[in-house]
Amino acid sequence: MTGDCEFHEVLHSLRVWDTTLPSFDPASAPAEPVELFREWFVHAARAGQAEPHTMGLATADAEGRPDVRIVMLHEADARGWHFASHATSAKGRQLAGRPEAALVFYWPAVGRQVRVRGRVSACGERESRADLAVRSRGALAAALTGRQSEVLGSAEELARASAAAWERAAAEPDAPAPTWTRYVLEPSEAEFFQGDAARRHVRLRYRRTDPPAWTRELLWP
Repeated sequence: MTGDCEFHEVLHSLRVWDTTLPSFDPASAPAEPVELFREWFVHAARAGQAEPHTMGLATADAEGRPDVRIVMLHEADARGWHFASHATSAKGRQLAGRPEAALVFYWPAVGRQVRVRGRVSACGERESRADLAVRSRGALAAALTGRQSEVLGSAEELARASAAAWERAAAEPDAPAPTWTRYVLEPSEAEFFQGDAARRHVRLRYRRTDPPAWTRELLWP
C-alpha cells in the first residue's frame, strides 16, 4: 500500500511539459473557434498525443452540483462539438434537465488545452442510430448492454448481460439501442491555451456576441 512519503515524493518529482512546445500567434487565429480546434486537433494527433479525441464533459444535476467524466469526441463542425451517450445515463438525465455543458481537451504532448462551453441539444433518432452504426462491434455491444450509471448487483450480472449483448451485436450489426443519443454542444465560448515553459502562457478566448459573429480576446495566464 502506498504511503504518504512515497506519494508526495512521486507527486513533487513530476514535471510539466518536459519537451519543446509549439508556438502560437493568436493574431493569426481564424475567425471561428471550430476551425482553430480542428487545426490544433490534427497537430496534437500528429505530434503523438495519445487519444486526442478524449475530452472531459462537465454537467450539473438538478441541485446544481457539478459532475464530470471523460467521453469521446465524435465530430466538430459548424453545428458544434458532438458526443454520444445513453439518454438514461447520469449525464443524459442531467442534460435533459439542464442542457448546458462544458468540454475540456488536454494535450500534454504539445502543452495545449481547449475549453468549450455552450448549450447542448439531443439529435434525432436517425442521426443517433447512424452515430452508433459507424462505430465498432464493441461499441454496439456496450450500447446494447445498457443500464449505464445504474447500481450493479454483481460482476457476474454484468458478465451475463455483456455476453448476451456481444452475441446480439454479432448477429445484428444494425441492432437498435433505443436510448443511445447523439448530442451537440453549440459553443457560446471557447478558449485555447498554449503552455509556455517560462509560464507566459497564451490564452485566446472566443465569445459569441452577435451570432454568428465571434469576439476574440487575450486573457492573462
